[in-house]
Amino acid sequence: MALFEALLVLLVGFVSGSVVRWFAGLAAIVALVLVLLGVATPEIGLVNGIIDQYYLGNELLFISGFLFGIDAEQTKEVVVERRGSES
Repeated sequence: MALFEALLVLLVGFVSGSVVRWFAGLAAIVALVLVLLGVATPEIGLVNGIIDQYYLGNELLFISGFLFGIDAEQTKEVVVERRGSES
């Protein structure tokens, strides 16, 4: 995997984590409704091609970016707080 592809997967995970942080409740409800209706995994050639080419085998990289995105705001607050207390 090229460095660009790795960074792209990490970035997609980060953005996904940020979106989930903002809309977690709504995303959970929509996902539940889609699963109940049976349309959670539509057959879309472009989406399947992207998943096959970049995501499969890179799940840990995606998850790390995802978790980074979820916790980014809290991490920033802690770092700013620690820098202020060192002075």
